[in-house]
Amino acid sequence: MKNKKLKTKSSLKIRFRITKTGKVLHMTQNSRHLRRKKRKSSIRGFSVPKELKGKFAAKIRRVMGIRTKKQKAESKKS
Repeated sequence: MKNKKLKTKSSLKIRFRITKTGKVLHMTQNSRHLRRKKRKSSIRGFSVPKELKGKFAAKIRRVMGIRTKKQKAESKKS
């Protein structure tokens, strides 16, 4: 019996970006308002995307429908 296909979450397409190598990038929090209180170096840092790592990044990839090389190899075997 085949597994059901997951629908990709549209909101994740906006919030996260996945590079060709599979890294999950996101923008930092606290960058929207009350910027006068923040250090200038912090404000500059908000414009640079940060990389997600670990289990949370794996969850994002799975929900977006992106498989790793290992997962692709396993699906070919069965």
